[in-house]
Amino acid sequence: MSLAVLHSRALNGVTAPQVVVEAHLANGLPGFTVVGLPDAEVKEARDRVRAAIQTARFEFPARRITVNLAPADLPKDSGRFDLPIALGILAAAGQIPAEALQHYEFAGELALTGELRPVRGALAMSLAASRAGRGFILPQASAAEAALIADSRVHGAESLSAVCAHLAGHVSLPRSLPQPLRCADDHPDLADVKGQQPAKRALEIAAAGGHSLLMVGPPGTGKSMLAARLPGLLPAMGQEQALEAAALQSLGSQGFDAARFGRRSFRQPHHTASAVALVGGGPDPRPGEISLAHHGVLFLDELPEFDRKVLEVLREPLENRRIVISRAARQAEFPAAFLLVAAMNPCPCGYRGHPSGRCRCTPDQVARYVGKLSGPLLDRIDLIIEVPAVGPAELAAPAAGEPSARVRARVDAARARQLARQGKDNARLGSRELDALAVLEPAGRALLDQAMQRLDLSARAYHRILRVARTIADLAGQDGIGAAQLAEAIQYRRTL
Repeated sequence: MSLAVLHSRALNGVTAPQVVVEAHLANGLPGFTVVGLPDAEVKEARDRVRAAIQTARFEFPARRITVNLAPADLPKDSGRFDLPIALGILAAAGQIPAEALQHYEFAGELALTGELRPVRGALAMSLAASRAGRGFILPQASAAEAALIADSRVHGAESLSAVCAHLAGHVSLPRSLPQPLRCADDHPDLADVKGQQPAKRALEIAAAGGHSLLMVGPPGTGKSMLAARLPGLLPAMGQEQALEAAALQSLGSQGFDAARFGRRSFRQPHHTASAVALVGGGPDPRPGEISLAHHGVLFLDELPEFDRKVLEVLREPLENRRIVISRAARQAEFPAAFLLVAAMNPCPCGYRGHPSGRCRCTPDQVARYVGKLSGPLLDRIDLIIEVPAVGPAELAAPAAGEPSARVRARVDAARARQLARQGKDNARLGSRELDALAVLEPAGRALLDQAMQRLDLSARAYHRILRVARTIADLAGQDGIGAAQLAEAIQYRRTL
């Protein structure tokens, strides 16, 4: 048989469209052509495939070889097509049975020795193959990730020879079994932080309602320590959330570690990060930090040091919880339901308001420093708190705060109330839903009206105060929002 057809997958955002690999052998001068809109990495597959076939002790056909990757208008990138191209050539040459190819999909990059190297996006491709009713053969290093999909038939292989032996029925490849959902608590404990009780309370509220948080304070007051402990306060992820987060992380440059399946991510990009690094992009759109932090925490330390244009791209994802990346040839949409936590100093030197009195920043310098953050961005942050310096007495005393497990129990109870009442966390409540769920008493209404006038708050800030107050009431186990919950929510609208 001089023609073989098999199936593989490309990547387009978080989806994996099908690619039909057609290998044809014809008479004439020996040649090897790959068509179907391949990029440079796919074109280089010709040399890798030739060497891998010969190293695996198969005969490379001395004929005119044409490999078509269909559909022709879908861009093909990376080395994941090496394995299906090699199998197509061997099947077309009659060296392996072509009938067995129809039951599987294939992906894998070949080394010159014939070994298989891991591929990016294994989880998305495994999901698509499972929905198509076919098994999935890929490198052993990527099999644990692909097997996270329930009811999938995933087989990991170490080399091209092992795949061919499986297809010929000589030695079967073992089936990779799905990993159990792990909820191990490996995050730092909140009890290790000395003092800072108001900040700990704000962390609890942020975790309970999914609210964004900005911490302002001098250097060394524990802002980074507090932020690192927030993932340990969040409720455990369900199977669907864990798969969504894992699928996005598998598309990143570092890939996904299947051993961390079910654990919330904590992303901390440096302040020199570009807009593309933060929200995603590139000629072949890939997820950025906000999508890699999906269902987790995105921590931006030294917030004013980020480029202002970079920070402005956060405004839409904070509201819509997704990002659409459009390029001339491709468009991709990535979810971005992240919990934003940021930290900053109160002035350029960092010591404004410090008990030592060492700050010498002028009002103009402070205004320019704070002015690096736009009003619309600050308006989208639910909680803005001060993290003051901790005194020597508190530092010398042993840590005696609440452990993360105890705080997480209250957070779980509050989240359960929200899911039972409205099916989502309070941070995602719309204005109409707030009108129905945030009925205020006359005293609370008067307090909120007074705050709106004195603090000159926007309509967005008004709704964010109500969402935070609703979360505070849920933590207290109350059905209504009282004046005490409103007063606490208003104090988190701190002006810089």
